[in-house]
Amino acid sequence: MKKPDIIDLIKVDEYSITPKYLQIANAVIREIENGHIHVGDNIPSINELSIELDIARDTVERGYKHLKNIGIIDAVPRRGYYIKNIELRQTLKIFLLFNKLSAHKKTIYDSFAATLGEHAVIDFYIYNNDFLLFKRLIANNKNDYTHYVIIPHFMEGEENGYETINTLPKEKLLLLDKIVPGINGEYAAAYENFEKDIYTALVEATDHLLKYNTLKIVFPSYSYYPVEILKGFKNYCQDYAFSYKVVNNIKNETVQAEEVYINVMEDELVVVLETIVASGLIIGKEVGVISYNETPVKKFILNGITTISTDFHQMGITAAQLILSNSKKHSEIPFKLTLRASL
Repeated sequence: MKKPDIIDLIKVDEYSITPKYLQIANAVIREIENGHIHVGDNIPSINELSIELDIARDTVERGYKHLKNIGIIDAVPRRGYYIKNIELRQTLKIFLLFNKLSAHKKTIYDSFAATLGEHAVIDFYIYNNDFLLFKRLIANNKNDYTHYVIIPHFMEGEENGYETINTLPKEKLLLLDKIVPGINGEYAAAYENFEKDIYTALVEATDHLLKYNTLKIVFPSYSYYPVEILKGFKNYCQDYAFSYKVVNNIKNETVQAEEVYINVMEDELVVVLETIVASGLIIGKEVGVISYNETPVKKFILNGITTISTDFHQMGITAAQLILSNSKKHSEIPFKLTLRASL
């Protein structure tokens, strides 16, 4: 069989948010491991690959620089770039699939990548809570990785999510943020306990909540957030004798004194605050606000927004440690209440 041309082996994926220069480097490394590229082989020039992939010349140059820095390729005058070494120390190839981008998801990624270190190849994909895209990305990448790290949150189709995930080898699977019922076999997980976490956080905040009489959770009906959050919220309100309400659309809500608003969706925090401010009531005195997911900016908004949040930095570290130790453990990530002026 004819040996494939190296230029045909190097691809970039428009669906991946892994930088294209790293995709180029990862493609070369992958084809070395597959036995298609050998010591002494010439690889395409920067101009050739730039034209072939229809990407900027600087992007190819950066990918080659990365390969040179880790000792895979070198360049000599009149010959160009060639494969110098195929003794790879990069043994981990990670398929990382997030539901969306956000400040706290970046925190997970940064601590995950830093803990794995430079000898892991990470291909990073986003499916924007779209179940069909989720299925396609997994179907197209079933056989190329040592590990599949997945955050499984969907706007719709969640009831079938376990079927798609079950097509992956469980010894390679790590679920992030959420456990999905129906997944069989032994696999790793670094997850939130959504029902318990909100209940425990509100118990801790009880002394501050007692000056209010009604708790309202802003939870859009069309949301990827787990319904277990609502179960924990309702259980707390019933156990501690608070009136409560699930608000599906904050814009239609009449804000009154002695209410607390718990905001779940990050994108809706500004709308929640605008609605409360428009009511003329004072946040932290007449109306309380609690927001899901700690981010640096919440320390400063309106003298500080009270948050309830998973330790996302620790989630990334724990996920990487589970991979490095080849563990199939399910690790529950700590959840924290941070009290500020809004309550």
